[in-house]
Amino acid sequence: MSGSKIEALVDLARKQEEPEAAAYEMAKAADESERPKDMCRWMQLLVELRLSKDQDLTNDERQLLSVAYKHLVGGGRCAHRDVKYGSESKDNPLCASYLEVIGKEVKANCQEALDLLENKLLPKVKGWMDKASTGGGDAKEFQSSCIFYLKMAGDYYRYLAEIEKGGPSGFEKKAEQFYLEGTKLAEQCLEATDPARLGLALNLSVCYYEILNDKTKACDLAKSAFNQAISKLDKLEEESYKDATLIMQLLRDNLHLWCSQDVQSIENEEDGEKNEEA
Repeated sequence: MSGSKIEALVDLARKQEEPEAAAYEMAKAADESERPKDMCRWMQLLVELRLSKDQDLTNDERQLLSVAYKHLVGGGRCAHRDVKYGSESKDNPLCASYLEVIGKEVKANCQEALDLLENKLLPKVKGWMDKASTGGGDAKEFQSSCIFYLKMAGDYYRYLAEIEKGGPSGFEKKAEQFYLEGTKLAEQCLEATDPARLGLALNLSVCYYEILNDKTKACDLAKSAFNQAISKLDKLEEESYKDATLIMQLLRDNLHLWCSQDVQSIENEEDGEKNEEA
């Protein structure tokens, strides 16, 4: 769908009696139709509408936001790796230029997600969290939301760092900064078995291994998160058990992969990338 046509629909949605519900339903329709760009546009509208009423996204809406940008960026990341490491690229001078085209598209999509997170969602939710804490209210709801957005910001800076690997961009440090901020908050208010806390540990360890080239930190973090969680697994509620154990399996798989002396570095980069939170 062309930009002008989708914007016309967005304007119509604004005029609906319940525009937030309309935006949410259209985002789901775009997801079912496998149109991630449209899905992201509907989620941008939903964020705008919620924040204009001083409201946060609901848990389901946050999950849909994550899915939207994961689909939008995921294909570009895979394409970038395929061209960069593909056998055809070695002897084809056009592949370097093509790689730049793909990289530019991935970076633009990552920056779009980060604009929502850094400039809109995180400032708001941090303000609500501080207000609840100082006013004697319950900040738990906002803490969970803040952890979600911090992890997501870390992810998209990590994706930018992948594209600019070896360059002076500073994206890798920004990724670490957001992951660590989220980890600090998660350790204060979430159990070691909580999927959100485990997901942060998983993706931060991948960042250390693949982006920051600190294999010791990556292995130590993954091992610590796994061991802390497994010691409390018997106390985990059934509704979180499946998600938690899935991420724990990914942590264990990464540890096995990273500690193997027979795996070549290029295989580490490609296979390790798969073992991040689903």
